[in-house]
Amino acid sequence: MAFSPEEVERYARHLVLAEIGGPGQQKLAAATVLIVGAGGVGGPAALYLAAAGVGTIRIVDGDTVALSNLQRQILFDTTDIGRAKVEAAAGHLTAINPHVRVEALDHRLSADNALAVISGTDAVLDGTDDFATRHAVNAACVAAGVPLVSGALGRWSGQVGVFAGRPCYRCLVPESPPDAETCARVGVVGALAGVIGAMAALEAIKLITGAGEPLTGRLMLYDGLSATSRTISVTADPGCPVCSRP
Repeated sequence: MAFSPEEVERYARHLVLAEIGGPGQQKLAAATVLIVGAGGVGGPAALYLAAAGVGTIRIVDGDTVALSNLQRQILFDTTDIGRAKVEAAAGHLTAINPHVRVEALDHRLSADNALAVISGTDAVLDGTDDFATRHAVNAACVAAGVPLVSGALGRWSGQVGVFAGRPCYRCLVPESPPDAETCARVGVVGALAGVIGAMAALEAIKLITGAGEPLTGRLMLYDGLSATSRTISVTADPGCPVCSRP
């Protein structure tokens, strides 16, 4: 795959990186990344993946843009209020990088359609805020053998992890908490979404290009109030109903 002079200039800062270079940029251009949820995590991640030159970005989200989203969901602006999130996202991402193909799926991902939505992808980035969807995404990723980048946030803290086979996300969160906290209930500082979304995009780029050490089997925990972070290992659950199956 040969890059045009315009693309060479666009990706110049990647092309001189020893860990990416021409071969890595070609891998990005050939890759398909699915983003589940065009919200606080998925939106900033999508911006950076489009700017990085990921060839195809598939976004699945059934919501419309609301005024309350704009405090943290920087993929949208005031003129997008009332529009389908995936439709608005496609326009903004194409404006950033016309070389990127955006596939907009205006519906929710569920256990019934997850495998079909994930089909043909090289990495999945999940930024949803409900555990039923997270578990459906995880199960489909394990079944399809596609690595999963998971990002979450609330109040002043967030987390990013990568799951590729065993352990899987279900090992970390075996069951959906009965009274799970959401940003709508407990609040979230807007800039935190950018931090976690950018971290998630970085992990996807590393997975695609083979650069560095992705957070595979690990979880990075970030505390925005104290400006500290730590990384923990995720232990595989021998009884996990998703990844322990032969």
